[in-house]
Amino acid sequence: MVGNVAEVMAELEPADFYLLSGVEQGMRFSEWVNREKLPEYADLTEEEVDYRIDRCADRGLIQRKTIQYEGYQLTFEGYDALALRTFAERETISGMGAPLGVGKESDVYEVESFRPFALKFHREGYTNFREVRKGRDYTADNHHVSWQYTARKAAEREYGALEDLYPQVSVPRPVDHNRHAIIMEKLPGPELADAKLQSEQVVGVLDLVLREVDAAYRAGYVHADISEYNVAVSDDGVVIFDWPQSVEIDHENADELLTRDVENLVGYFHRKYPRETPDVDTDAVAAAIADGEFESVRAVDEPGA
Repeated sequence: MVGNVAEVMAELEPADFYLLSGVEQGMRFSEWVNREKLPEYADLTEEEVDYRIDRCADRGLIQRKTIQYEGYQLTFEGYDALALRTFAERETISGMGAPLGVGKESDVYEVESFRPFALKFHREGYTNFREVRKGRDYTADNHHVSWQYTARKAAEREYGALEDLYPQVSVPRPVDHNRHAIIMEKLPGPELADAKLQSEQVVGVLDLVLREVDAAYRAGYVHADISEYNVAVSDDGVVIFDWPQSVEIDHENADELLTRDVENLVGYFHRKYPRETPDVDTDAVAAAIADGEFESVRAVDEPGA
C-alpha cells in the first residue's frame, strides 16, 4: 500500500508544488528527470530547487537516482499530493478520511465534501509496470510510458465510462477526476464476495447483476473484468464498480469478454451457492444480453436439460 499523503499535505508550501509539478512535467519525456532541467520545468531558481528537493524527498514525494546524471521522479505519494491539491482548489473535497479499500491496482479512501465521497487513486504499474503496459490497450502504442501515464490513462478511461454509464446503469456516480484519481459516490454496501445471501435471494441477486451487465451493454460497454469483488450489494440493489479495463461493444473482443464476465459471475454463484444456483448456459446468457433479450437465468436452459 502506498502511504497516505494527507498526513503531510498541511506541511507543504506553494513552491513545493511547483517542484512536484516540474518533476511531473519532466516525466513526460524521461523516466528520471535530469536535475539540470528542474529550474526550467518548475520555474524556480537553482537555490530554490535544491531546497524544495530536500523538503519533498524528506516527505517521500520524490525519489533520486544517479545514472549518467542526477535524476528525480515522483513517487505515487507525490502524484497523490498534486491530485489532492487540485481537488482542494476546485473545492471538490475538504478533507481526507480512512482507507475504504486497498488493492493491487488502486487505493480507495473516504473523503469529506458536502457529503462523504470515495477517492480512488489508480496504482496501475506501481509494482508490475511491464505486465500492465503490455496488457492494457491504452499503453500498447507508446514507446516511453511511465507508471504515471499508465495510472492516469486508467483513471481517464474509468471516469469516462462512469460518465457514459451513469445513471442508466447502476455504477458509482462520478463527481470529479484529476490525473490518476477519481472522486465518486461511496459504495452502498459490501462486496458480493462478503455478502451473505439468503437462499431465496440468490437467483434474484444474480439476475440483478446480469441485468446491469445487460444495461451496460445497451449503453455501449462491456466491463471485461467483472467478479464478486467489484459488485456491491445493498437493500437497494447492486452497484458494479471498477471500470478502467472496460471496452466498448464495437471492440474486436467485446463478445468474448462479455461471455467471460457472465462465466465469472455464474461460476461464483455456483461455487458459493451450489444448491440455489441453477445450471446455466453461460454462452446463451451472453448471447441473450448481446441480443437485448435477457430476462432471467431461469429463462435460459442448460444444454441437454
